[in-house]
Amino acid sequence: MLLDFFYTLRQAKLPVSVTEYLTLMGALRRGVIGPLFRPESEKAEGYGVEDFYFLSRTTLIKDEKHYDKFDRAFAAYFKGVEQIADFTQDIPLEWLRKNLELQLSPEELAKIQKMGWDELMATLKKRFEEQKARHEGGSKWIGTGGTSPFGAFGHNPQGIRIGQPGSRNKSAVKVWDQRAFKDYDDTQELGTRHIKVALRRLRQFAREGLEDELDLDSTIRKTAANAGYLDIAMRPERHNKVKVLLLMDVGGSMDEHVARVEELFSASKTEFKHLEFFYFHNCVYDFMWKNNRRRFAEKFDTLEILRTYNKDYKLIFVGDATMSPYEILQPGGSVEYNNPQAGAVWLERLTSAFPKFVWINPEPQGVWQYRHSISIIQQLMHNRMYPLTVRGLEEAMRALSK
Repeated sequence: MLLDFFYTLRQAKLPVSVTEYLTLMGALRRGVIGPLFRPESEKAEGYGVEDFYFLSRTTLIKDEKHYDKFDRAFAAYFKGVEQIADFTQDIPLEWLRKNLELQLSPEELAKIQKMGWDELMATLKKRFEEQKARHEGGSKWIGTGGTSPFGAFGHNPQGIRIGQPGSRNKSAVKVWDQRAFKDYDDTQELGTRHIKVALRRLRQFAREGLEDELDLDSTIRKTAANAGYLDIAMRPERHNKVKVLLLMDVGGSMDEHVARVEELFSASKTEFKHLEFFYFHNCVYDFMWKNNRRRFAEKFDTLEILRTYNKDYKLIFVGDATMSPYEILQPGGSVEYNNPQAGAVWLERLTSAFPKFVWINPEPQGVWQYRHSISIIQQLMHNRMYPLTVRGLEEAMRALSK
């Protein structure tokens, strides 16, 4: 029973042992799945895929850094599993059922007018008060497959995405649904060799600590001066002195670049002894986090980060800089919450606190000119934006070394 599931996890290079598999089987035989993962009020006969997901993850996975691989392997085995937990809030699911996905010609797209920030927020509030039923293919109500700024699977130059599992046009001002982001895997090794070579341009060595390394040149020189009597000279070991503060965009449009960013993250942890990292989504605001599954429970205040790390740290942003311009320039512009201050304010604070900074962008450089938000970020970064290529990384490391 479930042997194929076990082999699927092993094929995904997850460290799952036979002992852990037998633990899972024992838990199933003893019927612990319902009592552990459902409140008393929701218990029913039998259990579903979600119950088995939590039980199997608890028994088989011992380190949170493997959760993302486990989720992908689990979904591959149980075909058709698209979402483990339902984060839909107060909007009825029936309103968001996908029957069609709007496709418009360039001429039709050009005719759609976009709302300003204040108008967009006020109109959404009004729609909540007025709408009583599902709508599809329209230009006004919350629904699917239309040109309304509120809903899913349609088209509007800037709106509020509601009930759509992923980004399509990369132009949403707000995202209604709560989203679960995944930590980048810092054990990724495939394809990192060239990245490591590029990052080594930033390493700065200095001799420090106890004298526990043989200084061969000085030993030969002293022995010769001492008429051939051996005179051993020691010196402190060389250590990499460079300090790096790595801030990584995660989730949303960055899902397209996970593999390459994981390679960069893995190489950075190998090459830089003094590495601190934090996550943000789209733009930096008043807090960041280290664990994506607890990003709202375990926040790190950005001002505290500024006070903790001194200007000796090299600041590296990693992100596609692809978002609504409101997310950078407008207070409350974050797609997830009402940030008190605009993202541009926080970016300026960070670049002022850490004079040596760069932005690494995994998006192809050829599309940068077509993204308004990328142009804004480039200006805020004083044009210190580089593509996530070997040549781009080499240029970025040279800029940080000056």
